[in-house]
Amino acid sequence: MASRYGLEIRAAHVGDAAGLAELLRGSGHPVAAETLAERIEAVRHGASAALVAVEWGPPSGLVVLHWYASLAANLPTAQITTLLVDPDARRRGLGRLLLKAASQAARSAGCGEIELLTGLHRTDLQAFGAATGFSDQGAVSVRPLRKKA
Repeated sequence: MASRYGLEIRAAHVGDAAGLAELLRGSGHPVAAETLAERIEAVRHGASAALVAVEWGPPSGLVVLHWYASLAANLPTAQITTLLVDPDARRRGLGRLLLKAASQAARSAGCGEIELLTGLHRTDLQAFGAATGFSDQGAVSVRPLRKKA
């Protein structure tokens, strides 16, 4: 999808399962690699995307988003349910690059806005959302994907 200085942002595939399992384990969400491989395949075939940041080894970042139609909007809404960057790779712009790639995937799917599920106690993720243009609406932060005409 995108590449910059040895860093590649691309769709996750089952071969990433072991590295992603380690990334998730480090963030307090342990999942067996075999289970994760099945989930990656399910995401690949649904109204969703899982994108990884890879830099000379296992994935150092992950963003998972899903899109859905609603009665409240003309265009589908994308929702980021997972955004992780390895603690050793933080403060280098990986989160912003993953967010940019997720936004592009959402636009390609025809979405009009994107939500970031932050939870009520994830002040670090809420601050990241605010710094990247999301408006805080409690456990969800939202920003438009298209400029208003």
